[in-house]
Amino acid sequence: MIRMLLSVLLVLVTISASLGKPEKPVTKKPKRVPQTLSRGWGDELIWTQTYEEALYRAKSSNKPLMVILHLEDCPHSQALKKVFANNQEIQKIADEDFILLNLMYETTDKHLSPDGQYVPRVLFVDPTLTVRADITGRYSNRMYAYEPSDLELLLSNMKKAKKLLKSEL
Repeated sequence: MIRMLLSVLLVLVTISASLGKPEKPVTKKPKRVPQTLSRGWGDELIWTQTYEEALYRAKSSNKPLMVILHLEDCPHSQALKKVFANNQEIQKIADEDFILLNLMYETTDKHLSPDGQYVPRVLFVDPTLTVRADITGRYSNRMYAYEPSDLELLLSNMKKAKKLLKSEL
């Protein structure tokens, strides 16, 4: 009888001990900020998701399209992205006067790589869906490339794309 009581007591102690064990502390994973279409180029701007959508919006809104081709792990793309996102004048003009698209992959439209596939590069497409090959950066071997020091030229080209649009249409 005593053995049976001791057995029951031992089972109860074992059960209560296992129930009373503190749980392992849950390590909280840092919250991930959801990836937006801006990819860091300007979170306050409205970005299109695909090249086809961007062309449709450019044509229907009669605004030029600004296409930024870049790579996430490219230091040149990262440097340009940082100065682009922090320049208030560029952000304002981009917001008010352009349909925006940034791509981390090549499109099937070969007009977006007239002088090769390099990053970062910025091209403008007018509402008639014509790639503006005449609006270039300062390099002859990478005509649509911009560096952080070329921000004034990029701003000037944005104004040129906007101005030419008004005078041509």
